[in-house]
This record gives sequence, structure tokens and C-alpha cells, in this order.
Amino acid sequence: MKKTYKKKSKIQDYHVIYGINGCEQVLRAKHLQIINIDVMKDGNAIRKSSLSNEFSRFKGRVNNLPKDQYLKKYTGLRTQGIVVQFRGEIYKKLTSFKNADPNLFLLVLDNIEDPQNLGQIIRTAECGGVDGIIIPEHHSVGLTQTAMQVSQGAFIHIPIYKCTNLRNQLNELKKDGFWTVALENSIKAKQWFDIDMKGKMAVVLGSEGKGIRQLVLSTCDFHATIPMKGKISSLNVSATVSAMVFERLRQISDQKVER
Repeated sequence: MKKTYKKKSKIQDYHVIYGINGCEQVLRAKHLQIINIDVMKDGNAIRKSSLSNEFSRFKGRVNNLPKDQYLKKYTGLRTQGIVVQFRGEIYKKLTSFKNADPNLFLLVLDNIEDPQNLGQIIRTAECGGVDGIIIPEHHSVGLTQTAMQVSQGAFIHIPIYKCTNLRNQLNELKKDGFWTVALENSIKAKQWFDIDMKGKMAVVLGSEGKGIRQLVLSTCDFHATIPMKGKISSLNVSATVSAMVFERLRQISDQKVER
């Protein structure tokens, strides 16, 4: 009897991003290798001068596709007329933060399983001046194509670190002079705006479903909460990040005014 063999599926060794904002950030990132750029003729992307000016740096890799051909290739995607394929390291290597900025602010994520949530968190964190995001190799989603897409290119500008053991990493941060704060909704703890977020600070957040794992929670110096007034008592984690990040910005700004 003749043996049959299943053809092994090829693992994609590049990333894809589409849309004007995300693609523009990727094209400007010096550490990434641009493989291919598909642009729709007379589309929104080609008409944006700041983006089209970037194309001259990638001669031979820009494909101007007729509208019907482009739309057939990218059916169902809201690409704004541009799709970019690229390679490159998307995570930063974790090192000591001992001699870092005295007001360094990190987000530490646990149990975040939805890549759209991660993308929104990255986008909010970059806008709010967060200095880095730490995610565990397990118990959380990684920087997937969806997460990168939703971040609108923010993943280019904010360091994203992976760690093997979140509890050990928090202890390392403490040695480097950080206060660690676990933020959980609707628990008995200090209210989020009563936490002093000046100085080196690492804020730990979990998903609205599973929350933060107990071992990670017990490792943190403080616990904080955002009290709920509504009927569902459930706040999306990206909204929680927004509240915490911009409260920290307010405190830092007030500190500068006082000086």
C-alpha cells in the first residue's frame, strides 16, 4: 500500500499590517525589514503625501495595484488602500531597570487573552506616556497580528517585553526600586486615584474575566480598585488602563508644577 504524506503547512515568518496609521509607523521604523507594500491606485494611502513620500525608500517593493485587483486580494479588510508585509524583532529584551528614569512607569499584564484588548492597551499606553509593557510567555496573548493592527502602530514606539515568570519579574522590579500595584475592579482596596504613582511604578492588570492570578496578586506591594456604580460591574481592561495611565500623568504634571 502506497504511503501518503501530509504536506507541512509553511509557517509565516513575516508580519502584515494594513491601514494608513499603522503602515506609516512601520515604514518609518528603522529596525524593521519591509518585504512588500501593496497600494491601491487612487486610494486614500497613495493620496496621503507623508505616506507616499516613504515609498521612495522602498523601490522594487511597492506594488501599485488597480482597484479591482486590490479589492479582490484584500476582500473584507478595511485597509485604507495599503497593506505592508515586514519582518523584525517586535519584543525588547528585559534588562535591569536599576539605573532607569526615577519616574519610569511600566504596565504588567496578566491573563489578557484577547488580542484586541492587548492592541487597545498598547495604543492607550503609548498615548499616555507609559515606558514599557511586560507580558508573560504563558497566561496571556502575545503581540499577534491582530494586536499590532489594533494598536495602530503604537507597538513600534513602546517597548514590549516578554518574561517567563511574572512573579519573579515583579520581585526583580522591586529590587530595581519599583513599587508594584495590582489594579482589580470591585475589590476591597485603595481607590485608584489615592495611589501615589510618582517614582518608579509597575501597575499589574488582569482581564475583566479571570483577573490577576492569586500568586501574582500576592506579590504586589499594594492593591488598588476602581469602584463600580453600574449594574454590570465590569470595566474593559483597556478602559481601566486609560484611567490609571492618565491619573499617573496628572500626578506627574502636578509634581512638576509644585517644583
